[in-house]
Amino acid sequence: MGSDPQYARYPNLSLAQDIFTITNPASTGNTRQSSLKKLQDAISDQKMAPLYRYLAHPTDGILNTSGEGSARKSSTAHSASRKAPGAPSTLKRRPSISVDFAWDEELYKRLKSDNEAELETIQREEDDASEQAGDTEVQAAKGKRAELWARVGDKEKAIAAYNAVFDKTGVLGTKIDIVLAVIRMGLFFGDRLLVKSQIDRAKTLVDTGGDWDRRNRLKAYQGLHLLTIRAYNLAAPLLLDSLSTFTSYELCSYSSLVVYSVLAGSVSLKRVDFKSKVVDAPEIRAILGDGEEKLSALSGAAASGPGAGDEEMHDASSATPVPHATAVNLTALGSGQVGAQEAEAPVDFTPLAGLVRSLYVGNYQAFFLALAAVEDNFLSQDRYLYEHRSWFVREMRLRGYQQLLQSYRVVGLQSMANDFGISVDFLDAWVQIHPPFHLWRRQANRVRFFDSDLAKFIAADRIPCTIDRVNGIIETNRPDDKNKQYADVVKHGDSLITKLQKYGQAVRLRGSERG
Repeated sequence: MGSDPQYARYPNLSLAQDIFTITNPASTGNTRQSSLKKLQDAISDQKMAPLYRYLAHPTDGILNTSGEGSARKSSTAHSASRKAPGAPSTLKRRPSISVDFAWDEELYKRLKSDNEAELETIQREEDDASEQAGDTEVQAAKGKRAELWARVGDKEKAIAAYNAVFDKTGVLGTKIDIVLAVIRMGLFFGDRLLVKSQIDRAKTLVDTGGDWDRRNRLKAYQGLHLLTIRAYNLAAPLLLDSLSTFTSYELCSYSSLVVYSVLAGSVSLKRVDFKSKVVDAPEIRAILGDGEEKLSALSGAAASGPGAGDEEMHDASSATPVPHATAVNLTALGSGQVGAQEAEAPVDFTPLAGLVRSLYVGNYQAFFLALAAVEDNFLSQDRYLYEHRSWFVREMRLRGYQQLLQSYRVVGLQSMANDFGISVDFLDAWVQIHPPFHLWRRQANRVRFFDSDLAKFIAADRIPCTIDRVNGIIETNRPDDKNKQYADVVKHGDSLITKLQKYGQAVRLRGSERG
């Protein structure tokens, strides 16, 4: 199993989510105020002088773009258009919102003084250890300095301190823990290049003999990074595999891991894999299923076979959330850590459960409604998902279209529009008014959308079909696999023959030269 993880306490990534929330136009006022209070309390309690300056300074703070400010401006609203830690780059292109995050010069000086006093204490401890103790004690003091900078939010100094500890450490497990701490610093500040380089570094260390626990923890780190760069197809297997062995609570909560896993699997996995790894997965059924499904998942009945529990799959035909689905606290299912369970807020998975269920059973009208609810409740509220929310919604619509059309040679245009709960003229209206996905599904008259949305995918060669508006039908153009394979063999065969001819000519020339 290996030694217990080290350097896992800081940085606190939940604060990065709070910073995102207070700068997120999609957040509610109450949620924004709650996150702001939590952030202010953390800065005061944890003596986070560098982070406070990074966020709120009148001239340099990223939450104050005007460059005009004075000490103790308790009621001045600052623009939030610059990128905050964990905030998506698209936030800069959205209308700015006001953030009442005042700069207090006296508070900053007091926090900075506390940091300096703590650093002096650590330095004395290190000096005493170097004179009276051994290398282990010196390394412990250096590790405290690194954790101090990570705690207060000084990215550059924290990384430098972690690297200094790394260079003097010979234990492989400790080295991996240090690299994971640096990855979290990159995630906190949204530095994807740093995260990528450190994940490659951690993979190299793990491959040289990392223990089972750290291998699993790295799997969750890598999956989350791939999620942030929109590599959902690569993130899905890593995140889904992490569900049963998840211990990386310093990275995210178990609730968040379930959301990331289900979303990545829904958009990227083939139907067979989607069935086995998402719909029938015991870890997911224990969360998203109804009472009987949860019981069967926890008792192991859901894992008895790929078709187990199919008779319990209910049709998601309702446009409203299922009444019996309530908020669930998941940490106890992922681990027995009581402290983590108390810290994690309950999450209502009803929209996510409706998305999975309706996509699998083919209830496309409920699928579109669930997709809109998922956009509102998850994609628009999470710092890792926000930037890719439009892409995710578009890809899920495409998946719904593909799943319906692959079963038919010809489909009536009106029939397909009725199945999805939209009108036939979807495309023309889309070009003209282009409302957000979560708005149009609420409109009573089902504004004209469908034809054009489908046509965009057809024009991009994402769906092999054509629309006949005169006859009101959609004709699928299924590629002939055997003809395609024959054409590929001929194409590659011609290329191989050309290469062999060139090689033969070169050999003959060399032979004549030797003669």
